[in-house]
Amino acid sequence: MLSSKVNSESHGQDTSYFLGWQEYEKNPFHETLNPSGIVQMGLAENQLSFDLIESWLEEHPGVLGLKKNEESIFRQLALFQDYHGLPAFKDAMAKFMGKIRGNKVKFHTNKMVLTAGSTSANETLMFCLADPGDAFLIPAPYYPGFDRDLKWRTGVEIVPIHCESSNKYIITEDALQNAYKRARKLNLNVKGVLITNPSNPLGTSTTREELDLLLTFTSTKKIHMVSDEIYSGTVFDSPEFTSVLEVAKDRNMYLDKKIHVVYSLSKDLGLPGFRVGLVYSNDEKVVSAATKMSSFGLISSQTQHLLANLLSDETFTTKYLEENRKRLRARRDRLVSSLKKAGIGCLKSNGGLFCWVDLRHLLKSNTFEAEHSLWTKIVCEVGLNISPGSSCHCDEPGWFRVCFANMSDQTLEVAMDRVHGFVEAMVMNTSHGKQKRTMWDSRRRSLINKWVSKLSSVHCESER
Repeated sequence: MLSSKVNSESHGQDTSYFLGWQEYEKNPFHETLNPSGIVQMGLAENQLSFDLIESWLEEHPGVLGLKKNEESIFRQLALFQDYHGLPAFKDAMAKFMGKIRGNKVKFHTNKMVLTAGSTSANETLMFCLADPGDAFLIPAPYYPGFDRDLKWRTGVEIVPIHCESSNKYIITEDALQNAYKRARKLNLNVKGVLITNPSNPLGTSTTREELDLLLTFTSTKKIHMVSDEIYSGTVFDSPEFTSVLEVAKDRNMYLDKKIHVVYSLSKDLGLPGFRVGLVYSNDEKVVSAATKMSSFGLISSQTQHLLANLLSDETFTTKYLEENRKRLRARRDRLVSSLKKAGIGCLKSNGGLFCWVDLRHLLKSNTFEAEHSLWTKIVCEVGLNISPGSSCHCDEPGWFRVCFANMSDQTLEVAMDRVHGFVEAMVMNTSHGKQKRTMWDSRRRSLINKWVSKLSSVHCESER
């Protein structure tokens, strides 16, 4: 006999978002070992600036050697640490978060709870703010993993705030009120609004006007406002990033106990494997309870020690943030430009590690069935794992999230060659039904041969 949790299907991992990952893992692309494999464009990782961190580590060997002032601190770090975290690390995190926000807001370590990544931080907040059956409103499209992270173990429900492509997915008063009314009709007790800023999957930062609207809405309804700001350091274009805490400060709500922020180093520093996240809250009860819960997912002392040193280096963090933004912008521009040449448009983005790509013109019909069919073809035949809008709860078929920062320049070139070949084949075969697949298979083999030939004659730059 197993628990109902084990036997239920509420984990949220049976969507095309996760199924695409499974297909990729069966046949992963490799520039030399498997050039016909699936290119992973469904994973929001930032690998563009690893060389900067690696250079810093080479210049500071004592940090990896667990030494301080040439003295070993191995025993100190190996022993049990309480769940409040190392003071030096929390201080460094507070300063780094302030730096990303132009020091317009100050973070206090006594309001900070360390967690093993933002997944744990978001779930912990749900446990603290809501009971099973309560609901949070989230602007849609939203990150597919929230259906797992926020709902599965907590029993909390998600009600989408439907935003539209016609107004570039801006959050409006009508959209907020409609979502709230839908939740009430379902007899759900709305406990708050949660946003990602910048948005995952849109790659756009939330404007000051939207944040002001959200704070007015949540304060009027007397519900919580949660801002997941794990992509805050990736904003590379105007408008600049604005934290909900900055707007709250301007409204004299800076100490409001119903405003909470989630942060992580997974995106800004590209360190998801380090499992570093946090909850920031003005509510002492939330901080106290979340701190106790954090014992189920702590950050290792060794990780805290390493990052405390890295983040305390002001010269490094200044250089890193500036250079990383430049690289992200250049990579975004390259993706958008290449897609444009194939007749594909994107929502204008200014942050994040992905673009929201418009493939509506490639659908056979304006339905989610047609979107699923196109997605299956792109994954299984074109060999690109991208995330369909339906997995992000987009209510308009034909939009896809495409990640661009988790691969080398050469791999991106392969992906774009495949896109161009696929679109070209579709256009050429619009009126040739049965020949369509044959021509695309021929085109794909040609692209693979071209890439293998290029590898044999040109020394490829290694992955960053």
